[in-house]
Amino acid sequence: MKTFRTMLKTELKLSLRGMDMFIFAICMPLIVLVILGIIYGNKPAFAGAEYSFLEQSFGAIATIAICAGGVMGLPLVISEYRSKKILKRFKVTPISPTMILSVQVSIYVLYAVVSLTLLYLVAANIFGYRFQGSPLHFIGGYILVIISMFSIGIMVGGIAPNTKIAGIITSVLYFPMLIFSGSTLPYEVMPAALQKFADILPLTQGIKLLKAASLGLAVDSTLFPIFAMSVLAVICIVISIRFFKWE
Repeated sequence: MKTFRTMLKTELKLSLRGMDMFIFAICMPLIVLVILGIIYGNKPAFAGAEYSFLEQSFGAIATIAICAGGVMGLPLVISEYRSKKILKRFKVTPISPTMILSVQVSIYVLYAVVSLTLLYLVAANIFGYRFQGSPLHFIGGYILVIISMFSIGIMVGGIAPNTKIAGIITSVLYFPMLIFSGSTLPYEVMPAALQKFADILPLTQGIKLLKAASLGLAVDSTLFPIFAMSVLAVICIVISIRFFKWE
């Protein structure tokens, strides 16, 4: 535990010094929330919608920080350490791949929790947002989304041979999920063809899960998202540990 705490403290300082994740995981979700709150406020999300735009969108906006940290931050940091031979130096120490990945995951989980807290405070106190569902269900879904999205990140970071390839892979994964999964453009207003494309994106299933939890919808509607994200997490974690590249 002492080694873990030391590494966590050092890596967190380096992350904050870089400011990238502070901007994308903390500032960006707040900006999206404020813009949507000013434009739409408590208006219905779409024609005939029972809930307001913010009620429909809160869970989706909360995933922006998860996607930024898990799909962009994690793999880029790990691949950069590989390119700079930092991982090669770790290889001759008692530090395991699991330890390295756990430290990085802990940092981006912290970003996600801080982001979620700030989003709720701003939405509730400035725009009058009211949580409709079960907080426990939402927290459970949020944890599952974190595990699933972060598993993608540690898999890409664990096997990408260099930063350039990691950057290409993360961009291909990150931007389509950010734009088409429903975190910025509501899934319900998308054309049917675009919805079919969005359904194959793992973050779409996570947003459906969080939306159902925040709105208090029937549990039956979340069974497939839970199954899909759980299977994805197991596959990616196994691959990341089994094929982790030191150099």
